[in-house]
Amino acid sequence: MAGSRQPITVTIARWCATHPWRAIAGWLVFLVVCVGAGSAVGMNKGQFSDFWIGEAGRAEAIAADGGLTPAPVERVLIMAEHGGKPDAAAAEDAARDVRRRMENLPAVVSVAAPKAAADGSALMVAVTLRGDKETAKEDVDALLEQTEAVRSEHRGLRVEQTGSASLSNGVNDKQGKDLQRTEAISLPVTFLILFVVFGSVLAAGIPVLLALFAFAGAVGLYGLASWITPDAGGAALSVIFMLGMAVGVDYSLFYLKRAREERERTGGTISHAAAVELAAATSGRAVVDSGLAVALALGGLYLMDDVIFSSIATGAILVTLVAVAGSLTVLPALLAKLGHRTDGRRARRRAAQGAARAPEQSRMWSALLRPVMRRPLVTLLAGLAATAALALPTLGMKLGTEGKDTFPDSVAAMATYDRLTAAYPADGTAHLVVVRSDAAHADEAKAALRRLADRTSGNELFARDGTAPRLRTSQDGRSAMLTLPVPYAENSEAADRSLALLRGELVPATVGRVAGTEAAVSGEIAYGADYAAHQEKRLPWVILFVSLATLALMYAAFRSVVMAVLSVLLNLAAVLVSWGVLTLVFQGTWAEGLLGFESTGFVGSRTPLLVFAILVGLSTDYQIFVVSRIKEAVRRGAATREAVVDGITGSASVVTSAAVIMVSVFVSFLFIDRIEMKQIAVGLTVAVLFDAIVLRALILPSAMALLGDHCWGRPRTTAPGPETPPGDLPRPATADATPARRG
Repeated sequence: MAGSRQPITVTIARWCATHPWRAIAGWLVFLVVCVGAGSAVGMNKGQFSDFWIGEAGRAEAIAADGGLTPAPVERVLIMAEHGGKPDAAAAEDAARDVRRRMENLPAVVSVAAPKAAADGSALMVAVTLRGDKETAKEDVDALLEQTEAVRSEHRGLRVEQTGSASLSNGVNDKQGKDLQRTEAISLPVTFLILFVVFGSVLAAGIPVLLALFAFAGAVGLYGLASWITPDAGGAALSVIFMLGMAVGVDYSLFYLKRAREERERTGGTISHAAAVELAAATSGRAVVDSGLAVALALGGLYLMDDVIFSSIATGAILVTLVAVAGSLTVLPALLAKLGHRTDGRRARRRAAQGAARAPEQSRMWSALLRPVMRRPLVTLLAGLAATAALALPTLGMKLGTEGKDTFPDSVAAMATYDRLTAAYPADGTAHLVVVRSDAAHADEAKAALRRLADRTSGNELFARDGTAPRLRTSQDGRSAMLTLPVPYAENSEAADRSLALLRGELVPATVGRVAGTEAAVSGEIAYGADYAAHQEKRLPWVILFVSLATLALMYAAFRSVVMAVLSVLLNLAAVLVSWGVLTLVFQGTWAEGLLGFESTGFVGSRTPLLVFAILVGLSTDYQIFVVSRIKEAVRRGAATREAVVDGITGSASVVTSAAVIMVSVFVSFLFIDRIEMKQIAVGLTVAVLFDAIVLRALILPSAMALLGDHCWGRPRTTAPGPETPPGDLPRPATADATPARRG
């Protein structure tokens, strides 16, 4: 069909293969522009108000309007170095030294008098900083230097510092170092796997290099995009790297492997440029469809109306699209330019023999598929039973919000915080009750807040240190904030009970009865509860959007409602299995030593949704690649059952290699000492393995065998025709009728 219109992937590959230096130079210029532009404009960090959600967010807004937002505070804790009570005179001398040093710092607003613990085990000096939480992160290093100086001058005492700013910086610094270690692990492992697959250093290095380029380019674009969707910090860069390595390597692997197959099919009689062009017609199109699937799945995160999910979605979509662009442009150019140097010794030996041969079929997968195709119904039922068994624990999943009680003790400020709250329960987690009244009822509202404080007195759900609860009033007198400390971790059941009592009974019975007054409860416990409720409300809409988008994309790719529906069901099965395993692993304690975490008794509230969005994209990636190979066999005239075996065995080595690479990337994130990242790593690792082994090797082939030609919309009534090239594409313009030159 010489006059037929060719896919855009073929047109791009042809130009890049015939103009390799221009394509490579253009790609490098693109990366330099991305990185340079991102560095020039800087990163737009999310503001405090970007994180407001629910009633807690409403309370924060009232406090901000009234100038009642708590100032950032750092606390210096002075204890005996080896436990017990410190020498009183030595501790007081150290406290004076802390006050003297801190008062001279420009970032410090005030330094409180030393406060002794009730049991005499510690002295605490509270230091109030200027500005807000963000400016405090920039100023806190100066305070930490002075704290370290005091510690070095007062031997025998443990002098250490904690607070929101030092905690945040400590966690981010630790995660940055852990991410570097993750890169040091995942990169050589990925390279080694690719070397085993291709038998060539160049062929193994190209996918890794392109994945790193995709990550670098995406980070630059992410800086630009942060001025539209602010950067929420935290795990965003980790997710970008994780996904960039996974899809970047996979897309290059699919393309490279297919180009090599086309050379083998002709015995090396076509040029590398021609093989690249043929690969663009098949794997190139699959890469585009896969990239769109990943981007659409991640786009569902925007429906959460949450700055954290929006920033992760932006970065992850960008790295996926950059990886697709690199696979369609610079990869064909490199393959055409490097030619036989990417073939490997085994491939070059076959080319030297000059004999055409069909791509190798996996003997192992052929053996596995024989019983599947012989008894598809039994296989399908067994696969569904295994899926149900692993997914069942999802019904008992408990969600909690990451906070101080989930941060690792390996962060110095976190270990100090634990010691601080043990000695001073009233200086840990707290509820913030905020009211705003009209001028006529302002005094009545403040009186009601005092009554509220009295009603918490003696209640074990609230903490007291012998002083009255703190009540602050705005300058205009219309707004007020009451601080009610809680002696429990923010994700504990007791903390939840205290919030329920406060919101459900105490606030309505006091300030809730004052006319012209608006009341709301904030604080870490309230924020976590409201955040989880917000996600629970939005999650069904995200799942619906992503499922419909996947349905539409799969229909567009294969023109089959049956295959589109089957793809969505397989995706949801992988997600439910992942969620079930997350529940089993992280809500219990049996895997703590194995994975290096301390169980919190819940799964992070962001984890299930992140796993869902990433996994649906990656699962659709596998589905597109495998079903594309099956559809090629059908176009060549094979019956559906025969096509299923041909497509799965023909793609088995690539899919298996891709799954192993993805797993190696995800497993490396277990070395990040943050439970949220460990949960994401475990969820994705389990899902990818289950997807590759059970869903693609058992359920998909058995279901397609039972459906037969109905897989493609209707039974085929015409006799199979002669074998045709995949997609009925014309002969590539760069094809060479003579054997390729060997170097």
